[in-house]
Formats: sequence, C-alpha cells, structure tokens
Amino acid sequence: FAGVYPTMKMECWIRAHIDALTFFGGSPRLVIPDNTRTAVSKACRYDPDVNQTYQELAEHYGTVVLPTRARKPRDKAKAEAAVQNAERRILAALRNAQFLSLGQLQQAVRVKNDELNQRPFAKMQGSRRELYESLDKPALKALPDQAFSLGTWQSACVYRDYHIQIDKHFYSVPYTYVDKSVEVRVTDRTVEVYHE
Repeated sequence: FAGVYPTMKMECWIRAHIDALTFFGGSPRLVIPDNTRTAVSKACRYDPDVNQTYQELAEHYGTVVLPTRARKPRDKAKAEAAVQNAERRILAALRNAQFLSLGQLQQAVRVKNDELNQRPFAKMQGSRRELYESLDKPALKALPDQAFSLGTWQSACVYRDYHIQIDKHFYSVPYTYVDKSVEVRVTDRTVEVYHE
C-alpha cells in the first residue's frame, strides 16, 4: 500500500491507516509503526505509550500497536526495504509529472502502486499481489462493519448554565455536572461527553 497525505498530523495518520486496512481488506493481529510522535505519546524501550486516538483505532480494528524501538532500524528492516522500493518504483517514476490537485497525485500513486504489486519478482515465481493473496490475506481478520470514526479529545469545564463550550459551540449536559471537569470526544458526527 502506498498513499499520499498532506501532513503527518494525527488526522492524516489515522486516515492513512484506515485507507491501508481497507486496501488490504482486513486487519492484522499486530501493527508495528515507527516510533514517531504521531503514534507514540511517550517513548519507552519496553512499554511506550501509544497516543489515545491511535489506540482507539487499534481497538476498533482488533489489532495491537507495538511501536519499534527508537534508533533501532533493524526492528523494521522489511518496512525500510519496502519504502525504498516504493521510492524507486513510484516516486521516481512520478518525479517529472505535474499534478494540479492532491486527488490527481493520489490517483497517480494508486496506479503506480498497482503496477508495483503486479510486477513479477526477479528471483522467484509470482508477484507481490499473488504472494499477498496466498499468504497474507487469509491471515487477516475481517474489517468491522463500520469504518473507524476519528475523534479528538478535549477537556472542558461545565458552566453554571450546565453547558460546555467546544470549538465555539455550546452543548448542554446534565445539571448535576455543574463546575465539574469532563472529557469530550469530538468526531465529524458526534460530540461525546464523559465524566469519570
């Protein structure tokens, strides 16, 4: 899978994971990301803290996130080789092309990615697509019925008029929470308020 996203911020990071899992048609038992700030809120050699939104994504898709150790490239040697191959076969092939929108660039990358996956191996039979279909796809778990809904977390204090303010909008909560602090998860469709 190869995709193009405007930033490395959490929204794009999560969108990339959703797109990748959809592309693969299932979720693996284990996801091993780089030890990037987007994935890990606190790096630790033995027990890193995965960002809350990223952890929610993992739980939604029934997978476990195990970030690589910092400054240990051998932990992700196959991923680094795949990135190098994608740079050579996708980015290098598109380096002289001009795109007028992000959508055009994403479509061109999809085409080149499909070409790379269909390309026969040099030293063995088959292609990446055939190997994926025979080995990896049967091991994937089925995707949930609904895609993950990206949410951001914020803290808020309940005002005396039993409302909270989120992104310049007011939402009412039960009056029993006046003067209490609440956690708020905002998605593109819902605002969820949690207390304790």
